[in-house]
Amino acid sequence: PEFGFKNCFCIKKKCNFAARMHKVLIIDDEPDIREIISYNLKKEGYDVATAADGKAGIATIQKFVPDLIILDMMMPGMDGVEVCHHISNVMKLQNVVICFLSARSEDFSQVAALEAGGDDYITKPITPRILSTKVKSLLRRLTPSEQKLRFEHIEINRDQFLVTKDNEEHVLPKKEFELLALLAEKPNVVFDRQMILDKVWGNDVVVGDRTIDVHVRKLREKLGDDIIKTIKGVGYKFDSN
Repeated sequence: PEFGFKNCFCIKKKCNFAARMHKVLIIDDEPDIREIISYNLKKEGYDVATAADGKAGIATIQKFVPDLIILDMMMPGMDGVEVCHHISNVMKLQNVVICFLSARSEDFSQVAALEAGGDDYITKPITPRILSTKVKSLLRRLTPSEQKLRFEHIEINRDQFLVTKDNEEHVLPKKEFELLALLAEKPNVVFDRQMILDKVWGNDVVVGDRTIDVHVRKLREKLGDDIIKTIKGVGYKFDSN
C-alpha cells in the first residue's frame, strides 16, 4: 500500500478541508504513480490534473494554475529541478506550493530540490494516507494574513507575499516568505530551530536542520546578509536595526 508499488489501496473518507476544491497537479513519468495519486486525491475532493513529463507539466501549469504541484524529481528530458526553476520565473505561480516526490533520498538531491524552490521533499514509497496528510499540511499554508510588517528599510506584505526592501520589490517562494514573516513577527527575538520547523513546516512534515539553512541562505542572497542573524547553537533572529 505505498506509492512506488502496484495494488495500492485508496482512501475512502472524504476530507472537509479538501472541499474548497484546491487544485493539485501531478507531474510524474510513471503512469501507475500518476493514476494512484490522482485517484486517491480525487476521492478526497481535490481538483486533479496530471502530466507525464516536465514539458507537458509546464504546458498544463499555464492552463490549470494549480495550488499544489506534486513533482517527480527524476524525469527524462526535463527533470523536476528544471521544472521548478521555470515555475519560479512565472509571476502568477510565485505562490504555488511544490512538493517533490522521488525515490532518491540522498542529501544532495533534497538540497537541490529545496534550493530550486521546493517546499517539501517526499521519498518513495509513501502510503496514500501519509501523502494525504502531507497535502493537507502543505495546502494549509495558502491563506496569508492581511498583516503588514513595516521596519525602517523593509516592509513585509503578508497579503500579497511581497517584500519591499530599500524600494526594491521581491516576490519570494512560499517557504522563504513564511520563514521571513515568522522571524519578523518578533524582531530581535531568537527562534530556535525546532520552533521554526514547527511553525513553518508543521509538526506532521519531517524535514531537517539543513532545510532551514538552505532557506536562510537564499533569503540572505536576496535581501542582504544583515537581515537574518545566526545565533550559534540556538537558531535565528530577524534584525530590525
